[in-house]
Amino acid sequence: MFYHVKELQFNARVSAPDPRFARILLEQFGGANGELKAAMQYFTQAFTCKQPFPEKYDMLMDIATEEFSHLEIVGATIQMLLKGVNGELKQAAEQDDISTLLNGKSAKEDYIHEAMINPHFYALTGGGPAVTDSNGIPWSGAYVNANGDPTVDMRSNMAAESRAKIVYEYLMRYTDDPYVKETLTFLMTREVAHYQMFEAALNTIQPNFPPGVLQSDPRHSNTYYNMSDGEVIRGPWNEGTSSQLKEEWQFVQNPLERVRETEGLTDLEPEGTERTLESVADADKKLSEERSEEIIEKTIGSSQWSTYTN
Repeated sequence: MFYHVKELQFNARVSAPDPRFARILLEQFGGANGELKAAMQYFTQAFTCKQPFPEKYDMLMDIATEEFSHLEIVGATIQMLLKGVNGELKQAAEQDDISTLLNGKSAKEDYIHEAMINPHFYALTGGGPAVTDSNGIPWSGAYVNANGDPTVDMRSNMAAESRAKIVYEYLMRYTDDPYVKETLTFLMTREVAHYQMFEAALNTIQPNFPPGVLQSDPRHSNTYYNMSDGEVIRGPWNEGTSSQLKEEWQFVQNPLERVRETEGLTDLEPEGTERTLESVADADKKLSEERSEEIIEKTIGSSQWSTYTN
């Protein structure tokens, strides 16, 4: 059940109308990395967690709900940035009013130019927020990542928060309004907070690497192929020990030769690792059974989503 409180989570304010920045800010309303995407992603992911992982369900729904709050903040800020402009659009009989509001003919021409670039924002919505990005491209459910495995979804969410954070960072370069910057700083900071929440939730699932259940083939998990012609570049991604599996990176200088020598990488033995095909098969079976039991024991029998008390 959602209950709307009319006060915004953050006291969003603007110093003066700014139609140009309103259009740019629309990116965080209906864009691929915006608040609606985040809200729908976490909301969707929560359903598969409800019975097997109720604590993850609670966290995802809480954060999804906060993201809807942020969507309202962004929409309210856009509306305030368009204060006057959206009203003047209704004055069809007074065509000169818009040029007065926008400080003369030059500003009016700039406004018309913006409208031609993004007609969805200016001509079709009457100056209100639309469920599109800053170029008028409609929001899409394809933006949502929900894979049904918490170890995968939490990583998707950490990436989503990272992308949203950097968009707010970029947006702040396009406004001089101190009130708007204050709002953007709040929203950016909540992305940082949410990243840490998802990271902490991921760490409660052990093991959580590789994502999912199957543990990966030890013949290929620590191999780096030098696919570039020219100077050989080495770094912690292709030498030393791998970050998660703690295997020694095997640097293959000539990938074509390796592929031909090994019948398309099928005639290989694991190198630089203690893992074997047998040990991995055992780990796959054990973890599969554990994860399956976690879900089955909490989902058998009749179901009731909510528990109501008198």
